[in-house]
Amino acid sequence: QVQLVESGGGLVQAGGSLRLSCAASGRTFSRDTMGWFRQAPGKEREFVARITWSGGTSYNADSVKGRFTISRDNAKNTVYLQMNSLKPEDTAVYYCAVRYASGSSWNYWGQGTQVTVSS
Repeated sequence: QVQLVESGGGLVQAGGSLRLSCAASGRTFSRDTMGWFRQAPGKEREFVARITWSGGTSYNADSVKGRFTISRDNAKNTVYLQMNSLKPEDTAVYYCAVRYASGSSWNYWGQGTQVTVSS
């Protein structure tokens, strides 16, 4: 059974930093793409960043590029999201997700971790 467990969320002041982690289990993820999404109250879930098995990355440029960094440790089946210079508009529930290397849709989702940025 595949499980994705996020951690590292919390309350931080604007300008601060947080590092989210997502530990995956239940299969080998080393060839999969892993990603982060977020959903703010009253808004649709939006893409934040993704990283391929080989380390290629892409970001939601409008929202987070230059402030957030995604990385992964294949040996630990873990993906990270380093978030710097946080803004109140980054407040959301952050979800990690996994997509098969050959797929176009996201196959597995975590339960989410709350990030709240105070002004």
